[in-house]
Amino acid sequence: MRQLSVLLAAGLCVGCASPLRAGPLEPLAWIAGCWSNPQGDAGSGEYWQPLAGGTMLGVGRLIRDGRTVEHEFLRLHVDGHNQVIYTATPSQQKETAFVATRIADGSATFENPAHDFPQSITYSLTNDSGMSVRIEGTRNGDAQRK
Repeated sequence: MRQLSVLLAAGLCVGCASPLRAGPLEPLAWIAGCWSNPQGDAGSGEYWQPLAGGTMLGVGRLIRDGRTVEHEFLRLHVDGHNQVIYTATPSQQKETAFVATRIADGSATFENPAHDFPQSITYSLTNDSGMSVRIEGTRNGDAQRK
């Protein structure tokens, strides 16, 4: 899974329907939008569609030296146990699900202790136009935080 650092809003979805917001995903509606990654070249970042139909769908890419070096498909949804699930499918890797362990105003943490790395992903709203994504876990016995 790729590293994301502070992301800044680059714009909002133009032409998307105004979604109904209800249920466990409503506190995560702030994630919707286009977020650029200042650590990558122009075009690096994540785009999240607004909450609709019980899901939020996202896609991310990391561009270096003018080439896409990584991409990722993302999904937020509620499972049959009413748990919020973050599913990531990074380039050339299997789909991995993370369960929300904390959702608060402008912040959400998703965890999967059985995953190789990361075991924890935290999205945090940093201000009106910024978001940070932190990944944490243990890799080869060493604790890492990016």
